[in-house]
Amino acid sequence: MGMLTLATDLDALTRFGRALADPIRCRILLALREAPAYPADLADTLEISRTRLSNHLACLRDCGLVVTVPDGRRTRYELADPRLGHALDDLRTAVVAVATDRTCIDADEKDCC
Repeated sequence: MGMLTLATDLDALTRFGRALADPIRCRILLALREAPAYPADLADTLEISRTRLSNHLACLRDCGLVVTVPDGRRTRYELADPRLGHALDDLRTAVVAVATDRTCIDADEKDCC
């Protein structure tokens, strides 16, 4: 597999990584993988405040991973592309090798996971 060379590829991965860096955003994406939802319903399902949910939905919109769909006076959220659901399934079921006796270190010698 070749190295990513297009800025759009790198940008897409960076946006996805930023979204997945927070457990609440992960839970939102997994919920939307199942079906589109309204913010009030998502807040109830995820047991978080609507304000907190709103902030995370804004981040996911800014990352380009979710879109809003007007529905009368309400706004429904859904994944921006159905392939994101498949990507989430692949990531969720991937086997991750983690050494129990050491910490993940990034190139700047900082903890990364």
